[in-house]
Amino acid sequence: MTLRDPFNRPLRDLRISVTDRCNFRCTYCMPAAIYGESYQFLPKSQVLTFEEITRLAGIITRLGAVKIRLTGGEPLMREQVETLVSMLAALDGVDDLTLTTNGYLLPKKAQALKDAGLQRVTVSLDSLDEAVFRQMNGNRAGVQAVLKGIEAAEQVGFDPIKINAVVQRGVNDHTLVEMARYFKERGHTLRFIEYMDVGNRNDWRLEEVVSASEIVARINAEMPLEPVERNYRSEVALRYRYKDGGGEIGVIASVTKPFCGACSRMRLSAEGSIYTCLFAEKGTDLRGPLRDGASDDDIEQIIRQTWGHRIDRYSEERTGITRQRRKVEMYHIGG
Repeated sequence: MTLRDPFNRPLRDLRISVTDRCNFRCTYCMPAAIYGESYQFLPKSQVLTFEEITRLAGIITRLGAVKIRLTGGEPLMREQVETLVSMLAALDGVDDLTLTTNGYLLPKKAQALKDAGLQRVTVSLDSLDEAVFRQMNGNRAGVQAVLKGIEAAEQVGFDPIKINAVVQRGVNDHTLVEMARYFKERGHTLRFIEYMDVGNRNDWRLEEVVSASEIVARINAEMPLEPVERNYRSEVALRYRYKDGGGEIGVIASVTKPFCGACSRMRLSAEGSIYTCLFAEKGTDLRGPLRDGASDDDIEQIIRQTWGHRIDRYSEERTGITRQRRKVEMYHIGG
């Protein structure tokens, strides 16, 4: 039976952070001023092995999760991540196995990931403007490097390919229509993400949020849109299709149109804690019991208890007080 929380929200999605390391320093996630060369990431001994991840994922899928997404940090920085993909692809009950990446390493990894059983990829790209993109990623890569990653994903047969863009007023919002037109022409679904107050270090301000309504209005003025129903109740993106039949866009509106009431996501961090909200203060440790010899039934009970007490609805409750609360950093548990 699918596990449900006190708000009757089912466990449906599992997001697995395979590393806390990243080769970009995006300002809304891992600003370079804080995560510099001397920053101490998790030592290898504290990071879950592929066997440990697969064992935990197997337990969580038996409790109802049918979708698994690999995240980071940057998941392609985890050595031999395609081996983990093959292990997860062999689990019973997994309907969708996907990965979110900044795309930089995709030219080297796309074929191996496809061969291992990965079904889809989502690539993060916040602007096609070279200067803007470099400003947002800490000057770690140019646009062409990411576009080459998307091209590599196309060549090995990943379909659909989704593109994620975080929108920040005064930074990249003037490039939205250009982005929409570019990916419309290439048949990829572009998803805009409202700038969120995730973590504690991205200097988030409400006035820098470009609302979903404004994003849609700007694109609709150039390329007419119409709303589309969600594919399933807990799908995070509001969907809009182009009236000329040229595909669609999505908008993830965590700030202005929160979707906590349908949230079905559990997150497993690289060091083995589960989190029931992107904005959680703390997680529940599974690595300790796992390495201390706990049985699958023991671990299942911990997971059941954690989800059974889940009352998270941060985005619906967002206030000046809640924003001051310490929250786990996004790079630690994925987006």
